[in-house]
Amino acid sequence: MGKRSRRLERREKRRNRILKTVTGVLSTAAGGFGFVNTEEGEEVFIPPSAMNGALDGDTVKAEITWEKDERGPVGRISEILHRGREFLVCQLVDNHTARPLNRNISQELKVSGSLKGAKRGDWVRLRLLKNGSKHTEALRGSVEEALDRAGTVRGDLLAVAREFDLPEPYSPEQEKAAMKLEPADCPGRADLTGLFAITIDPKDAKDFDDAVSIEDLSQKEWRIGVHIADVAAYIRPGTKFDKEARKRGFSSYIPGMFRPMLPRPLTSKISLAAGRESLAHSVLLKVRKRDGAVVGAERMFSKIVVKARLNYDEVQEAIEGHAPDSWNVPLKKAVSALVRATAKMRARRKKTEQFLELETPEIRVLCDEQTQKILGLEHRIQKESDQLVEECMLAANSAVAEEVSLKPFAGLYRIHPEPEAEKLEEFSLFASTLLKRMPGDLANRSVCNEFLETLPDDHRKGVITSAFLRAMQRASYSSEPGLHYGLGKTRYSHFTSPIRRYPDLVLHQQLHAVAAHSRLHSKKILDMIAGECSKLEERNDEAYFAANDRMKMHYLESQNALESMKLYEAVVVKISSQGMICDIPEYGMRGFVPSRYLRRHTKRPPKPGDFIFLYLESLDFARGSAVFRPTL
Repeated sequence: MGKRSRRLERREKRRNRILKTVTGVLSTAAGGFGFVNTEEGEEVFIPPSAMNGALDGDTVKAEITWEKDERGPVGRISEILHRGREFLVCQLVDNHTARPLNRNISQELKVSGSLKGAKRGDWVRLRLLKNGSKHTEALRGSVEEALDRAGTVRGDLLAVAREFDLPEPYSPEQEKAAMKLEPADCPGRADLTGLFAITIDPKDAKDFDDAVSIEDLSQKEWRIGVHIADVAAYIRPGTKFDKEARKRGFSSYIPGMFRPMLPRPLTSKISLAAGRESLAHSVLLKVRKRDGAVVGAERMFSKIVVKARLNYDEVQEAIEGHAPDSWNVPLKKAVSALVRATAKMRARRKKTEQFLELETPEIRVLCDEQTQKILGLEHRIQKESDQLVEECMLAANSAVAEEVSLKPFAGLYRIHPEPEAEKLEEFSLFASTLLKRMPGDLANRSVCNEFLETLPDDHRKGVITSAFLRAMQRASYSSEPGLHYGLGKTRYSHFTSPIRRYPDLVLHQQLHAVAAHSRLHSKKILDMIAGECSKLEERNDEAYFAANDRMKMHYLESQNALESMKLYEAVVVKISSQGMICDIPEYGMRGFVPSRYLRRHTKRPPKPGDFIFLYLESLDFARGSAVFRPTL
C-alpha cells in the first residue's frame, strides 16, 4: 500500500470516528440531507448517504463523526427510535416501487402486497412497514388506500389532503345535528343593536365572524367596536362539536378544497349576517383622535345588527375617492371615520411598537370546489382596506390579551420568538450578495425596519423579502404571554376568528366560563391545546403551500405553457451542484434549472440575484416541480 493510500485510509478512519451519540428529531430537506435537532438544542447535519432509512419527523439516534461541514457537526443515523408517521402518500412508479409526494423524502419505497386496484401512475397511501430492528434496510410499505390519478387536479388535491391528514368534510348527519344547537344563556348581554356595525370581507366570503363600528365619543376620542361572532355560546367545552373542532384545529383552505373547523350550516347560523340580530362578543376601544392611541378598552357579550355587508374592493374604491353610488350617508361617514382612525392607529403602532412591515404579495390559484377546474390566478396585495380591518382586529386581540394576562385564570397567547442569530447572519450574507451592501445589525428592530423599507423596488425585492421570512421562526401558541417579534408586542392573543381557529374559540370559552362562574380550563390543559394547535397550524400551512404549488403547475398546463414557448422572467435564488433554483415572480412559484444547462451557458455563470429568462421544459406532478431551461 502506497503512502497516499495509507494517508487516505487514515483520513477515512479519522472521519468515521464517533465523537458522541445524540438523540433528537430529524428534519429533512429536498436535497436528501437533513438535520437532527437534539434534546440539548444542537443541530447535527446528516448527509443523504447517512440517513439509513430515517424520514422527516422521526426520533433518531445519531452518531457525530469527525467529518467537517459548514452546516455544522456531521453525523449519521444509527437507530430510529420512533417513526414520526405511519403513512406516506406516493405515486406508483411500477408494481413494486413508489415515489413519495413529500419532496423532502428523496428515497423511493418498495411496495409489498396487493395494490388494491391502483395502477402505475396513481397516487396511493402506503402504510410504512418495519424493516429491520434499526430500520436500515430499504423503505417498504403496503397499499392502505388507492387514491386517484397523479397529474390530475382531483388526484393531486386528494393526495395532498391525505399526505397532510386534512380532516374529512362533515357528514350530512353531523351538519343536521349541528343546526339543532342553541346558544347558552349569558346574563348581562349588552344591547348594541343601535350601533352602525358593518362587515368587510373578501367578495366570496361565506362566513362573517367579525364586524366593526365607530362613534364619535367627543372631540377628542372615537369609540371603535370590534364585534366577534359569539361561537362559544353554541360550542361548549367538552361537547361533541368542541372535540371535533379541537381535532381539526383550524379551517383548512387549499385551492379547490375547503374543510371547515365547524359544520357549514352552523357557521352560517352563527355568522354576523347583515340585517338580522346576532350574538357577539364585543371589544369597545377608546381611540384618541390626536394620535391614534388606544386609551381604553371594554369587553362585553352583546347583541348587534350588521347594517351593511361590504367587501375589500368597494372599501378600497371609497378610500380612493370613488364610493359606490349605492352607499347611503351614514355608511359613507362610518367608513370615512374608520379610515382616518385606523390610519392614525397604524402610524402610532409603527412608531411605538416598530412592527415589521413586509410587502408580501400572495399569488394563489382559483379552483372551483365543485368541478375542480382551474379558473385562473389571483394576485393579492395588502391595501388600505385590508389594513383598516387589520388594525381593528390587532387592537382587539391586544386588548383581550392584556386583560386576560392580569386575571387569575389561564389564557392562550400568540407568540413569535425573535430570529436566531445564526439565521439572521445567513440571511445577511445572502442579502449582501444581492444588494452589494451589508444590511446592518438586523437584530436591532430599527435597523431591520430601515433595511426592509429601503429595499430596491426591482426583481430582487421579492426574493429578499421571501428569504427574510424564511429566516424568521414560526409563530405559535402558548399558555404564557411572550414576545410577538413580528408585531413588536409582548402580550397578544388570537380572539377575532373563533369560527375558523380553535385557539380563538378556547379563549372565548374561558371568558364565557368566567362570566357564568363555571369550570375553567386549567393551565395544563391549555398547554396541551397550545402545542396541538401549533402543530395543526403548521400542517395546514404545509398542505396549502404544497397544493398551491401543484395547482400553479396545473395552471401552466391549462395555458399550454409547454407548447407555447413563452419566456418567463425569473430571479436566481440558489445554485448548487444539481442546478439552479429560480423565483418566477409572475406566478409566485419556484422553478428548477438542471446543472446541464448551466454548463452550456455561453455568458458568465449566473449568480444569486441575477435576472434571467427561462423556457418551461417539463412539469413533474409526482415531485411537484417545474423544470426550466435558460435562454442562451
